[in-house]
Amino acid sequence: MAETTHERVGEQSIVHGREFDASPEHVQRAHTTAELFAQWMGPRGSRLRIDRFEAHTGGRFDYTVEAGGEWRFWGSYHEVVEGRIVHTWELQQEPGHPTLEVLELRELPGGRCALEITSTFASRAACDAMVESRLDGGMDEGFERLDELLAHLAH
Repeated sequence: MAETTHERVGEQSIVHGREFDASPEHVQRAHTTAELFAQWMGPRGSRLRIDRFEAHTGGRFDYTVEAGGEWRFWGSYHEVVEGRIVHTWELQQEPGHPTLEVLELRELPGGRCALEITSTFASRAACDAMVESRLDGGMDEGFERLDELLAHLAH
């Protein structure tokens, strides 16, 4: 099973890395197609309610992860091109503290993909809070669900 890495870089950023047994095109499609995104985003047992999902340059999104509570995220897509997604997001519980995320997808031998996500928080304190919250575990679970979805799509 693949492992997600999480590395603090500087005062305000965390770099997350993961390899997938799927092409960069399939991994990007799973990030930019609402029906696919809803199948893997969030921890196991959660449900994703999508109110808006315009995964293109200049588009917006608004969705809620329901898992024993509700976590609403919204944001804007600044760039969506082959191999790269740049967006900002905010969490309803912490409005006014946007996070900038850059997703870069790179092809690996054997039709595999490396995904690197750089999350840059609004402040050092916000980055510290993310590290302390251990929300990385939720990302790991979501990526495990993404692995399963990608395997299903390949057949």
